[in-house]
Amino acid sequence: MVLGSGGARGYAHIGAIEVLRERGFEIVAIAGTSMGALVGGVTAAGKLDDYTEWARGLSQREVWRLLDLSITSPGGAIRAERIIQKVGDILGGATIESLPIPFTAVATDINARREVWFQQGPVERAIRASIAIPGVITPAVINGRVLVDGGLINPVPIEPTAAVDADLTVAVSLSGMRAAGATATPVKASSEQRPREEWTTRLRRGASEVLESERVRSITGRFAHTREVPDALDPAAATVLDSARLTDAALPVPESLGGDPTVGTLAAIDALVRAPADIGLVDLLNMSLETMSALISRFRMASNPPDVLVTVPSNAVRTLDFHRAAEMIELGRQLTTESLDQAGY
Repeated sequence: MVLGSGGARGYAHIGAIEVLRERGFEIVAIAGTSMGALVGGVTAAGKLDDYTEWARGLSQREVWRLLDLSITSPGGAIRAERIIQKVGDILGGATIESLPIPFTAVATDINARREVWFQQGPVERAIRASIAIPGVITPAVINGRVLVDGGLINPVPIEPTAAVDADLTVAVSLSGMRAAGATATPVKASSEQRPREEWTTRLRRGASEVLESERVRSITGRFAHTREVPDALDPAAATVLDSARLTDAALPVPESLGGDPTVGTLAAIDALVRAPADIGLVDLLNMSLETMSALISRFRMASNPPDVLVTVPSNAVRTLDFHRAAEMIELGRQLTTESLDQAGY
């Protein structure tokens, strides 16, 4: 079992593990990065049910308290010590070498620019090192190494499981395309101001991706954020976002989209695509890391592919939406079921 990095999207790992167990699979080894290391660690320790019960009950207020914010902490605004303390309580002081399932937590030595595979020592300390998102969660220092999120260079760590005697390898990536069929090939563009007709074409494609993303989100059955499009699009919203009917005409923007009814279609779509000035520092860092992670994952898995790959869209939830465990667990269950069915398992 290989569990990738991706913040709160990592709750999908729980759903994936539940489905595998329901189908009679036995997990014989786990490797994880970041949130994948956290879920993998509690799973290897036999404490997944305890962790899941706790995570499902978290409110947004409780999450912010647990994040342990500090404006004076070097290297990140979040210390995460309260989270690790709770995880440590659940683990009961377990060490990696004593776990019933072999486990590897992957972190990045930021000075040496290399991976660190934790296969011995306290589980919670290995998890703490692996979840340290650069610029967001403060780095961990262990035995002279300055350690950050393993997803920086290995978002889906298949390599630690390569020598394991298993019937198949299942990997869960949290860096999937935002819309089915989207491409990551380079786009040739001009920096010159272009005619409005070209803007319309670009925004039409963007609107199609928004609609597809909302189809994925509808699996969870809830709003992702107040500024995002509702999961269940009402007829007026569907009219505004219908990629086949977008024009420069001043169509009304429904209040459900948070829009002004006097604003035209193009402005409505622009409101859905955040301008750089609207992106906060944490969001910008996370979006940058997700972009990098998606590319690294593709290259690394091309040379060492898993037997079954479960791919969670990178915009399923925000990185710090840890109060949305139930939704992501359900999404993980559905996507894993689909992937196993397609692979014939």
